[in-house]
Amino acid sequence: MPAAIITTDDLREFKIELLEDFKKLLESNSSTKTKKYLKSNEIMELLQVSPGTLQTLRINGTLPYTKIGGIIYYDAEEIQKVMDENKVKH
Repeated sequence: MPAAIITTDDLREFKIELLEDFKKLLESNSSTKTKKYLKSNEIMELLQVSPGTLQTLRINGTLPYTKIGGIIYYDAEEIQKVMDENKVKH
């Protein structure tokens, strides 16, 4: 098998291709990272609200939720939908 000579230009081109591949992987993973269901503590952190405010939003029907075995879950898509519907446009 003949020996191949690798130049610095070859290495630079390989590095650029490799970085582009990593970037594509990271972008595809970031879009699928969003969890389907969030717990109360995650919603409080996301919306920057207190436990009392979160409870009020549940009680008055602003935020839809599901309760299973004492744990409250929020559908991330539904939360985004509520945020979009209540967006203030100037």
